[in-house]
Amino acid sequence: MAAALASSGASGASRTAHMMRGVLIPLAVVAIWQIVTGLGWINPIILPSPLAVVSKWWQYLKPTVAMAEGFGAWLQSSELLMDAANSLYRVVMGFLAGTVIALPLGLLMGTSPRIYGLFNPLVQVVRPIPPIAYIPLAILWFGLGNPPAFFLIALGAFFPVLMNTIAGVRHVDGIYLRAARNLGASQFTIFRRVIMPAATPYILSGIRIGIGTAFIVVIVAEMIAVNNGLGYRILEAREYMWSDKIIAGMLTIGLLGLVIDLGMDRLNNHLLKWHRGLETK
Repeated sequence: MAAALASSGASGASRTAHMMRGVLIPLAVVAIWQIVTGLGWINPIILPSPLAVVSKWWQYLKPTVAMAEGFGAWLQSSELLMDAANSLYRVVMGFLAGTVIALPLGLLMGTSPRIYGLFNPLVQVVRPIPPIAYIPLAILWFGLGNPPAFFLIALGAFFPVLMNTIAGVRHVDGIYLRAARNLGASQFTIFRRVIMPAATPYILSGIRIGIGTAFIVVIVAEMIAVNNGLGYRILEAREYMWSDKIIAGMLTIGLLGLVIDLGMDRLNNHLLKWHRGLETK
């Protein structure tokens, strides 16, 4: 018992030390930033101080309606919360649309050489085209609002998920497949018990990359096709030269991306305990 407690304490101390090392560089950057701007070496319109950015971020976040008028009204009166919610909604919807198509197609292309040969030339031609290049067509096809944003985000998420799924299926060790066939396993059983578990790490990596790409694309889409969201608000701030609000929006995007990536990392660690030799409890 004492050994277990000591081990747990040591593990906690190690995690704390790791986190402290992780914040050293950001803190140093902020300190240098504050010194440079505080000494007046840079025009505050070009680069405001960290304190000015924090102040603007709080104004951007702070609700303008009292809680007594209802939680919904209070929440909707926060410009930052509503912009973040709209951006996350577009990310989720576009990502799901791209993944729902990419995942089964990737599994089919990975398991069937015939389907792979049929679709691969088209995939390799379209894949290098960045989603941003589709903006004129997206607006022409879907108009303004959420539909073109969903389309662009789906495109951004589609190819990372597709290519990683294909790679995962095609990299299954042939020894496992032959062993399963020799034991009399059906094709469906081989797919469910051999191919899918072996391909899961690749698929989850593709999903993680796809979410990151979706977050990049949503900001660009919001600068072009919609009138709310973090991307739209950054573009609006640029028009008025509100550099503090631009940076506040950028930091919000970074924090949201960090939270999503940490969540995906925890999900991957949970689902792949067996793959990494960890005990499940």
